[in-house]
Amino acid sequence: MSQAVSRRRILQLGGAALLLGGCEVLPKVSEPIDLYTLTPKTTFAEELPKVNWQLVVELPVAAAGLDTARIALQRTPYTLEYYARAAWTDNAPAMVQTLLIESFESTGRILAVGRESIGLRPDFILKTDLREFQAIYYEDEASGAPIIRVRMNAKLVQMPERRIVASNTFEYRAGAASNSFKDIIEAFDTALGSVIKKIVVSTLAYQPEVT
Repeated sequence: MSQAVSRRRILQLGGAALLLGGCEVLPKVSEPIDLYTLTPKTTFAEELPKVNWQLVVELPVAAAGLDTARIALQRTPYTLEYYARAAWTDNAPAMVQTLLIESFESTGRILAVGRESIGLRPDFILKTDLREFQAIYYEDEASGAPIIRVRMNAKLVQMPERRIVASNTFEYRAGAASNSFKDIIEAFDTALGSVIKKIVVSTLAYQPEVT
């Protein structure tokens, strides 16, 4: 989302902007809301390194417009709206945190991984910034189907020094096969899954210096 969009502007857009076809972005209280979630990565290369350290995955940081359970879309580079009658099962950062943890666990290559609340004494902390997580309609208006853009920065912090030992930004764009919501969610899953996999692989590839 553009840094130029202020928190106040985002709130105004969330309450007043119109969804494609003229429907209100936010549904009435009496209208049912369909809830969606995405999937963790479960397949990794056999040569993925095995590490004997513990990792805490912090809750990702996100701008106000993405720190919500609403599913974001952009029809111009300068506006942010939300799909009506649809939401994630959790705020986007919390959902991404859970998927990251489950993806690390699926590798079978890490001693222990979890969130701060479980009381791990980590050797490393993974800090992430969810910078883009929306459906973009303005880049390919002719097709009518959006492109899903996911961009995250990941910093690996060594404890107890709290020293950043690795920092990378990962991005993936997946075109939805159509403007049906099933295809849009599948494109979200593809884009986020690709970014999560890159974060997991790059994190496990880090080799601490031997002193």
